[in-house]
Amino acid sequence: MKLPAMLLWLTALFLSGCASGQPKLPYDAWSIGLLAPNYMEAWVESVDVIDQRGLVFERVHGGNVAMRSPANNAGNPAWPSLERVGAGKSKGMPGIDLPEFIFVRWQSLIEPQTYNVRINIPQWVRQRMVTKEQPVCRWKSDWGKNLPSFGYSDHITIGLAPGGIAKVWLQGPCLDPVEIGRFEGKISKDGPDMGNNNGQYAYPPSPEAEAYIKKFGIPYGSW
Repeated sequence: MKLPAMLLWLTALFLSGCASGQPKLPYDAWSIGLLAPNYMEAWVESVDVIDQRGLVFERVHGGNVAMRSPANNAGNPAWPSLERVGAGKSKGMPGIDLPEFIFVRWQSLIEPQTYNVRINIPQWVRQRMVTKEQPVCRWKSDWGKNLPSFGYSDHITIGLAPGGIAKVWLQGPCLDPVEIGRFEGKISKDGPDMGNNNGQYAYPPSPEAEAYIKKFGIPYGSW
């Protein structure tokens, strides 16, 4: 497919997605959260979604991710344990049906490097997103019971790490997180900001992140 034809096709799908109305879900909207391991600071340029209807939604999320850079090298740059996976920096996806593919373009600020990754969402994930479960709120028995999504896994958390690694979890209010998978992205040949910012990254790493990397390096292969 020639580039102009592809652009027209994507534009048509995007516009039809905007005009298609609210999908039939048992809650208002599912959501996407973004996070990174401690010290592995990242900036997301874009999150794009193709939903199960084949409609394209561009730049539905981006910016900073949920991440910590504790002083004195007191943090651990590992993925959180399954029971401690947070929601990440979250944003709702109103008007978008359940996802079939999620594309993330992000800047790994501590390398620095820019990556693209395609995340395939299996059918079992979409099925689970609309299947009501029995929630167990361990810290407060009635927390979240009035939420429309209570009992549903309506949230996809995407963890982004150096080397282009993305790890993805499914979770919901008072439901145990489930790992969707680990995905390997590719280096973007265009560089940061699609080559439109003279090769400049969003911002430099924090002093805490630089101190950690200087002492311990980047733990490639651990994610």
